[in-house]
Amino acid sequence: MSKEKEKNLTNQPPLWVCIVIVFFLVVAFAAQLIAVGSPNVHMTLAFASVFAVLMLAIFNKTPFSVVEEGIIHGCKIATVSMMILMFIGVMIPAWVAAGTIPTLIYYGLKVISPSIFLVTAMLVCSLATLCTGTSWGTAATFGVALMGIGGGLSVPAPMTAAAVICGAIFGDKLSPVSDTVNLSAGTCEVDIFQHIKSVATATVPGYAITLVIFGVMETKYKGNGADSPAVQAMLKSLTEHFNLSPIHALVSLIPMILILYMAVRKKNSLATVVASAMVAMIIAILMQGYNILDMMTYMNDGFKIESGNADVDKLLNRGGLQSMMWTVSIGYLGLSYGGILEKTGVLNRLLFSISSITKNARNLIITQMVAGFLTITLSASPYVSILIPGRMFINGYKKLGIKKTVASRTCEHSGICLDPLLPWSLGAVYFSGVLGVKTLEYAPYCFMLYIVPIIAIIYAITGLFVWKEDEPEAFEEDDDISAVATE
Repeated sequence: MSKEKEKNLTNQPPLWVCIVIVFFLVVAFAAQLIAVGSPNVHMTLAFASVFAVLMLAIFNKTPFSVVEEGIIHGCKIATVSMMILMFIGVMIPAWVAAGTIPTLIYYGLKVISPSIFLVTAMLVCSLATLCTGTSWGTAATFGVALMGIGGGLSVPAPMTAAAVICGAIFGDKLSPVSDTVNLSAGTCEVDIFQHIKSVATATVPGYAITLVIFGVMETKYKGNGADSPAVQAMLKSLTEHFNLSPIHALVSLIPMILILYMAVRKKNSLATVVASAMVAMIIAILMQGYNILDMMTYMNDGFKIESGNADVDKLLNRGGLQSMMWTVSIGYLGLSYGGILEKTGVLNRLLFSISSITKNARNLIITQMVAGFLTITLSASPYVSILIPGRMFINGYKKLGIKKTVASRTCEHSGICLDPLLPWSLGAVYFSGVLGVKTLEYAPYCFMLYIVPIIAIIYAITGLFVWKEDEPEAFEEDDDISAVATE
């Protein structure tokens, strides 16, 4: 062990303490889910945080000032994301009142066939995220509308949510304006487009397989689509309560066009959501007949309508600032816990303990993937799951003469894939809150998020696409790396 590594580990807790802390978290989650059968893990995270602090204080003499620093660090990571989430809660009822979501549902029900709905949903979300680089924005806009269309076509909500998430994550992995793409490339010191090409080797096959699975699954949905009595009743109800004439429909889409335009222009995400919500509010007042007090109530408590059609009411009665507070609280609790483990050295100690087994390319890649899974599980942050394993194992790739694009893509194939599947992780908290489907309900159908890591492990075992620095046919990396992330 080098002197620098010894110094970095001096003030970190003993390995056994770290293992006990992790073991308590795993057992607590397992007990909670088995006994209660619910993903409401707020108090589980709170108890796990208290247990971790007590263990560190008793057995490592960790001062509470360090713990407090970790909590502040975690909350700092969470704050902007949670503010975006709160204003998406504000934006959704504004979109409903403006006619944006009713328009998408109305014309979507008339055009999309039930037998191709899941494939269509995945393709639409893929293209949207490739353009904008934000899986969150896609879920909050196209995703919400697709949930409504799927409900009208009698497609189970968990399947629709899974198609939205898989499509959004695919686009997020391959978009040059994605934050996780830029973070992964920068952390491992590679050119962003070489990184995307490397990520595509496992992501594209996983995406294609998932499309096939969805296509086979929805062969049983051969309803009459827009001709069915239930859909006809929904279409009639929508036209009775919203002005959906072609000109009004076009105007109602302005909030969606605005959010896509600002995202493509790389405008601030929070400002983008707020702007879209405000424009939708103005359209709702001018074109749909609502007043400012109506809009303030909807944007705080969620849209409310009694249309006489239970299906329409279920689709449109959603959103509101207050509806997101459950999600916001779990986001802060999860990232506070992750911040404590990061700042007290628990994560570094755990990850360093497994770095000694990386003697060859296969072990190195698989170990980094395990580290990514472990980090996202403990920190609840996809960004932490990129930064810590990415920087920890990059030297291993250099020593073995393996191109760093293999390391950067491994960041994307591990923690990022697990992020939407853990009920307490930031991505899962977000998608569940926006789409209105519990994580454990949609997770079984997110096939791509399981297939991609499996393909990555197969590549590691077989050596396929594990490029050496001296291989001329491999992707060539630029010498000039503009963005290099440091720990």
